[in-house]
Amino acid sequence: MNLYLLFKSLHLIAVISWMAGLLYLPRIFVYHSEAEDKSQKTVFKVMERKLYNYIMMPAMMLSWLFGILLIHSLSFSVFLELWMQIKTISVVILTYYHFTLGKYLNDFAIDNNQKSPKFFRIYNEIPTIILIVVIFVVVFKPI
Repeated sequence: MNLYLLFKSLHLIAVISWMAGLLYLPRIFVYHSEAEDKSQKTVFKVMERKLYNYIMMPAMMLSWLFGILLIHSLSFSVFLELWMQIKTISVVILTYYHFTLGKYLNDFAIDNNQKSPKFFRIYNEIPTIILIVVIFVVVFKPI
């Protein structure tokens, strides 16, 4: 079996799962910040916590794991290529974004959200922009 293709497949599955969470959680934050009913807020808290801890966190860790295994399969000299540098920076930014969502999740959990629904609508666009950048640099591999 070709380990490179196995790692690549698992990496893509993990990244798709992670991206789904990165795109969906801020959307839940929009609805949560608009909710006025205490029972609705409780439901949103459960949804947010489960999405973050049971889907997003494992997906992020597996994305990193299989990404590192892919790099190892190719050789670490791949970092000399511009596309890999751009991809790595983008993934680091996505990881930072992921943990900021965790901070906002904790704020909602203790009923201390200071952000508006509009903030979360705009903030929700960040992973989309990064995803577009990553796809183009990986596919076209600029030198």
